[in-house]
Amino acid sequence: MRHIYTAWLCFALGVNISAASQPPQAAIATAHPVATEAGLEILAAGGNAFDAAVGVSATLAVVEPYSSGIGGGGFWLLHREADSLQVMIDGREKAPLAASRTMYQDAKGKVVPGLSVDGALAAGIPGEPAALVHIAETYGKLPLSRSLAPAIRAARNGFKVTPHYRRMAKFRLKALRTSPAAAEVFLLHNAVPPLGHHIKQPDLANTLQALANQGRAGFYQGKVAKQLLSGVKSAGGIWGVQDFEQYEVMERTPVNGKYRGYRIVSAPPPSSGGVALVTILNILEKYRLKSLTSLQRQHVIVEAMRRAYRDRAEYLGDPDFVDVPVKQLIDKNHAAQWQRSISLKQATPSNSLGQVADTSGGNHTTHFSILDKAGNRVAATLSINYPFGSCFMPPGTGVLLNDEMDDFSAKPGVPNVYGLVGAEANAIAPGKRMLSSMSPTFIEGQQGIAILGTPGGSRIITMVLLAGLGYTEGLDAEAMVRLPRFHHQYLPDKIFYEPEAISDQQRTHLQAMGHELKALQQPYGNMQVVIWDKQANRVSAASDPRGEGKALLH
Repeated sequence: MRHIYTAWLCFALGVNISAASQPPQAAIATAHPVATEAGLEILAAGGNAFDAAVGVSATLAVVEPYSSGIGGGGFWLLHREADSLQVMIDGREKAPLAASRTMYQDAKGKVVPGLSVDGALAAGIPGEPAALVHIAETYGKLPLSRSLAPAIRAARNGFKVTPHYRRMAKFRLKALRTSPAAAEVFLLHNAVPPLGHHIKQPDLANTLQALANQGRAGFYQGKVAKQLLSGVKSAGGIWGVQDFEQYEVMERTPVNGKYRGYRIVSAPPPSSGGVALVTILNILEKYRLKSLTSLQRQHVIVEAMRRAYRDRAEYLGDPDFVDVPVKQLIDKNHAAQWQRSISLKQATPSNSLGQVADTSGGNHTTHFSILDKAGNRVAATLSINYPFGSCFMPPGTGVLLNDEMDDFSAKPGVPNVYGLVGAEANAIAPGKRMLSSMSPTFIEGQQGIAILGTPGGSRIITMVLLAGLGYTEGLDAEAMVRLPRFHHQYLPDKIFYEPEAISDQQRTHLQAMGHELKALQQPYGNMQVVIWDKQANRVSAASDPRGEGKALLH
């Protein structure tokens, strides 16, 4: 039935995807060399892209503790070549059942700074362990224990501290010091460890082994579950047994769009990524971008970003709790209305687009892209939110907890740690999934297929947008990950940009048009791209030079 639906969808979208043929090579691009090599090990053992995704996810949880972990969650966008199934595995965290909409506000209704970011109260119920089990059992070929073996080995043997690790640990040093279990693992004598120091995680290895041996029960029941729940409760958190019993992985239909003959497949709610990406592309399709000056091009892209993020703030949330008007938001007519409000000569002040009802990026989170020799593919973006998540580790578990509760609207109109605002659709509710910007994406066309995504908080969507535009205009994987980046998210009403993205002259002209700009001192994002060029029957992959990842062919 899914195969029939997919074939109909391709016809309806008018996308001409060339007849399927097996790629000559497999490819993996991840944010860490150890994780990339783990994925290749799984493929060499006879696993498919989905087995490799389980191995890569778990290994990243070990070697990138500042970006993702089994104490967090994520979205895995899958394509199964045999029947053209495309599905998103939603392993997003959920609010504890004891959560309330005002839990981060004081007696006067003001949001308490840091309460949704640091410590046990900031943590949602982890979804990654359940998602890994689901992917292995439903789509994989190998036993879960085989796919988790590289991660368990990495946790026992340790990994070396890098410059990036030191930057992230320094940034979160104060919060890490408040959790003795986390400080013991991630710090050395309560200080940022030196380069080359080995971070060993025996407790995490044991927890992963329990997951490997017992499946879901190894994490959400038994000894590990008891340690997690008691550790959270003793630190002021609100997790309960029912939270673990009721956590459910969801399979969701991806958001689909069309842009100049390309099919865009991306993350649906509770991610805002696919809706915002398709909305922006629908607006931009009204322009001949190649015929515009570089200044005009930047201007209209920013204006399209502004409007899509305006929609995000107003309408996006957990579709199991609120009615998200996805079809209307990604409709070409909606984009046409937005496009008619754009002037080629003048910036649109965000406040002129109307206030959000009831009412402002970084290198955190991680992404990987995988293609196997059968044509199966995975784009996955995983997170624990802020660097090192909540910085809290329940003793004896090795599990660093997320602080994804900050992705809710603690109070409508009040910005979260990434400056994003939200409305009622993303208010806190028991058992609800918080809104995300994670945007694992496939771009499919007659020429071939791009598998891409990136970390970067609120800037994820715009990074995927710029890379995706580059792909439709002929850029290869290496050029896509190297593209200079700029970003607008409706509020705050500013263009944020890497210095190479906007010249001094362009800045002057954009300011004259009414834009406010802010140059960022540090590069952002860590994009991972795999491309299968069907016409040339060639596979390529690239890892963002801003990070320390690795892309390999197999």
